[in-house]
Amino acid sequence: MGLTWGTVRRSAVVCGPRGADEVWDRYVRPRRWPEWSPQIRSVDYPAGVLGAGGAGAVRGPLGVRVRFRVVDVDPAGPVRSWSWVVSAAGLRLGLRHTVEAAGTGTRTGLTIEGPAPAVLGYLPIARLALRRLVR
Repeated sequence: MGLTWGTVRRSAVVCGPRGADEVWDRYVRPRRWPEWSPQIRSVDYPAGVLGAGGAGAVRGPLGVRVRFRVVDVDPAGPVRSWSWVVSAAGLRLGLRHTVEAAGTGTRTGLTIEGPAPAVLGYLPIARLALRRLVR
């Protein structure tokens, strides 16, 4: 009998002084991801701005390549959001990001769903990136 890992969902919320419009721009322009996400070295994406159905890849430390597909992008309303699915080495994670103005700054949220070891291992790295995103 083999060991199997269940799917889990975890969330993180971070607030910071950077304005919501700038945070949103840093999210929807994949070429900007390495500015604030220390685990991303570069992004291969055919368009300048994220769009539903778009696909690409991020390159991380040691040249690790992770493919992704954008599921949806909602730039309207008080809470902007986008979601994507990433896959590498047989693992698949679903991620949903939110951005909303909070006073003079921004509140950003992330929900990750996937195999427990991957989600629990990635969440601390994601929190660091989110803190950098809103500062």
